[in-house]
Amino acid sequence: MRLGFSSALFAFARPSALRNIVALARLAHFLIVFGAGALALHALQGGPPRASEHYLALSALAGALCVLVFHSFGLYGHDMFGSRLLIRRTLLAWGAAFGLVMTLHLLFRFLRPLPDGSLALWFALSFVLFVGGRLVMLWLFQRRIRQGAFIQRSVILGMTDNALRLAEQIHHRADVVSGLVGYIDDRRTHRLSEPPPSSLPRLGDIDDLERLIRDGGVDQVLVALPAQARGRNEDLAQRLRRLPVQVLLVPDMGSFHFAHRKLVPVAGVPMFVIAEPPLQGWAPVLKRAEDLALSALALLALAPLMALVALAVKLDSPGPVLFRQKRYGYNQRLIEVFKFRSMHHHLRDEHAARQTGRADPRVTRVGRFIRKTSLDELPQLFNVLAGSMSLVGPRPHATATKAANVLFEDAVQEYVARHRVKPGITGLAQINGYRGETDTIEKIQRRVEYDLEYIENWSLWLDLSILLRTLPAVLSAEAAY
Repeated sequence: MRLGFSSALFAFARPSALRNIVALARLAHFLIVFGAGALALHALQGGPPRASEHYLALSALAGALCVLVFHSFGLYGHDMFGSRLLIRRTLLAWGAAFGLVMTLHLLFRFLRPLPDGSLALWFALSFVLFVGGRLVMLWLFQRRIRQGAFIQRSVILGMTDNALRLAEQIHHRADVVSGLVGYIDDRRTHRLSEPPPSSLPRLGDIDDLERLIRDGGVDQVLVALPAQARGRNEDLAQRLRRLPVQVLLVPDMGSFHFAHRKLVPVAGVPMFVIAEPPLQGWAPVLKRAEDLALSALALLALAPLMALVALAVKLDSPGPVLFRQKRYGYNQRLIEVFKFRSMHHHLRDEHAARQTGRADPRVTRVGRFIRKTSLDELPQLFNVLAGSMSLVGPRPHATATKAANVLFEDAVQEYVARHRVKPGITGLAQINGYRGETDTIEKIQRRVEYDLEYIENWSLWLDLSILLRTLPAVLSAEAAY
């Protein structure tokens, strides 16, 4: 029978689980960099023909380093088989690899001068081919998923409540690595505690499973039997170990509701991570460097505007230009946050016991404008320089702030978890429309959800994305008074 290309690829991959497809991807990336480099350097060659071997050597070096850097960026991990394009990660990885090659070239001078314009062409052509190759791979994978074909055909052993949760998770996060072809259970369907989904057929009992494995119809068995059936589990484990199949023990899927889907070994025992300190390793250093560099540049660029706002505040109503307020910062510590004064000085609310609403009589004419445009927040750049705040992070709240007459920390159980990082001038919640008055418990819940999502997924790229989206969010917002 004639096999299509994608079928042949899957047949080639199955004996070694996933290693062969990863090896093909590495080879493809090497050939893309080598071919694009050779093409770009020769197309714009400014030197004599004898320089060709030097350009080929540079292309080969770049291809090898590209594969190494891509591996360190996780581009050959499980995400490779997911449905995302991975454009951002690919761009960052290729930029790092290309920069490393150019650094080596400049330091050691072992190659001839490069033709003008060839570097930009080489970088852009390689990246376009990376994305094109990724699109082709996703097309092949999605086609096979629709046909019900997977690299690892999986069955669930034991249709328990835990198995139902697993089946739902696999269906929701469908990728080409593992696909369910059915379930195995010695009990009859009417004796199951919960009916299985119609899309998951019953394949028989343990004897039928053994025949399926020996016939090559199953690559992976997911054991979801109850933990209390210890003797039964041990017998099945011994029986399955004699067969050419991968056997995995399904964890308690209920744990995913309060734990990260991440395991760490402790004394050789894998354990779920429930919580961990954010911004580990070099992340705090990188974030602080980002804050110092960008806040200093912002202060220099915005100094004339800040001077005009300060003058307008002073002329509009008597009182100081700046308003200082105690708010919760990192690790629940109180910090002093700076703002341009937007209220009449004698009506100020230092603890924010009452949130500012529409047509609030405490707000001055200038204050109404600078609050609407967030110009009142600009002095917080000094907080960032001093280290008590960050450019991006959960917004700091005053000590007495309430939603529906309930303190924030009482309204949302996870509220205090926001303080595991420094507060920010802007954040993920603000660019998603949660800015200004928080008059309902639902609003503060959504803010906290976005804040925790930001903390768990922090990256420099995410910070820059939030900063770029802040101005459009401010201009389109209607809830800031």
